[in-house]
Amino acid sequence: MNRALRRAAPVALATAAAALLLAGCAGGSPEASSTPTAAAAECMDLPSGDLSDGVTVEGDFGAVPTATFTAPLEATELQRTIVTEGSGETTAAGDSVNAVVSVFAGSSGKQLFSQPATITAGDDTVFEAFRAGIDCVPTGTRTVTVAPAESLYEGAGNENVGLAAGESVVIVVDVKEPLTAKEWTEDVPEVKFGAEGETPTVTLPDTAPPAVYQLKVLEEGDGDVVSTGDTVTLNYQGTSWDTGEVFDQSYGGDPAQFSTDQVIQGFGAALVGQPVGTKLIVTIPPEYAYGEDAAAAELGGQTLVFLVEILDTAPAA
Repeated sequence: MNRALRRAAPVALATAAAALLLAGCAGGSPEASSTPTAAAAECMDLPSGDLSDGVTVEGDFGAVPTATFTAPLEATELQRTIVTEGSGETTAAGDSVNAVVSVFAGSSGKQLFSQPATITAGDDTVFEAFRAGIDCVPTGTRTVTVAPAESLYEGAGNENVGLAAGESVVIVVDVKEPLTAKEWTEDVPEVKFGAEGETPTVTLPDTAPPAVYQLKVLEEGDGDVVSTGDTVTLNYQGTSWDTGEVFDQSYGGDPAQFSTDQVIQGFGAALVGQPVGTKLIVTIPPEYAYGEDAAAAELGGQTLVFLVEILDTAPAA
């Protein structure tokens, strides 16, 4: 998988934060499967408690929050408190849930990371401490989960994100509405495709970065339609609207191949529902890319533009 298409955190497969989320990456069962089981269809037993109730969360829904609690916080069990209950559809096993996940160190209250994420409800390759935040709640809900050290990495911590061994965590999750791009009709970049094997060019208009997630189909294909979780083969070019620079692309090499749920939210959502053979361009605001915090990731705080050619798709194994 190419670097630019990997999530910065916490669900990317190639970063420290991804390893924090995925149980299969550290001490998880090798038999773990991303397919929800019959047991996963039932809601988790997630009582609230003094620790989760004692966390005060501030900040706009869907943005980077702050969490205030008495430190050091040491949890012995998983607790979840619903801070704000939404009014949308309730999540169920198998749903691809659009969320913002923020993690705080129990010892100090320091924020370890805050990033957009797509989590499949009932996916037992994801630590239950993270699944707890999205489990059986309406969209629009904000939850606080307090997790003991043993529930993540068997207590070994993760030095890459500053999580010490034996340290409990506080996790704030905002469960958002499913992500759908609006049709892109104004200030669409100029796209020029060269001969086969040549790198296309994308010329951005001299305007401020769009604040809205938008997509324009340049050429509609007639092949199989991409579904959530499919493994997609494609060519792409990624440009930062903020810098005007191409930061990564597959053109000039072999096509990229990855699952729609293993890339940044805005990229994966742009593929789902598109037939093979489609060429499209999509603009992704920071909240659906690498987050709004410029210090959290190399492309943090930046609006991204991707030119994509979908070559093939296959159901997840």
